[in-house]
Amino acid sequence: MTATDRSVQLIRIAAEAAADKLADDILAYDVSDQLVITDAFLLCSATNDRQVRAIVDEIEERLRVEAHAKPVRREGEREGRWVLLDYIDIVVHVQHEEDRTFYALERLWKDCPSIALPDSVTQVAAQRARQAVTE
Repeated sequence: MTATDRSVQLIRIAAEAAADKLADDILAYDVSDQLVITDAFLLCSATNDRQVRAIVDEIEERLRVEAHAKPVRREGEREGRWVLLDYIDIVVHVQHEEDRTFYALERLWKDCPSIALPDSVTQVAAQRARQAVTE
């Protein structure tokens, strides 16, 4: 089984929204063979709690407007360190970079196929990496 077209569409919209708010390490996995509760995960991180919230807000807004999708469950918003948005088809994890390093969710799902993200997302990530090297 593979992630549905709808799940991939939601992942791509969410990834673009996260990139627009300068999220780091944006990754997407097709977890449909491993889990029955969802098709795909999107993981991204931010350097501070405020940025975590900004990324979450942008993802929710873009998915609502562009895909008519609303999360059925939202967790961790009060603390702003690790916010989980459950859209049933996909689950979005926006983590503070310290929590991302500590929990290392990508290690759990490394055997799952990656979902290709839009060029706009990968270009932003590459540009930010180049800037970090030159600073």
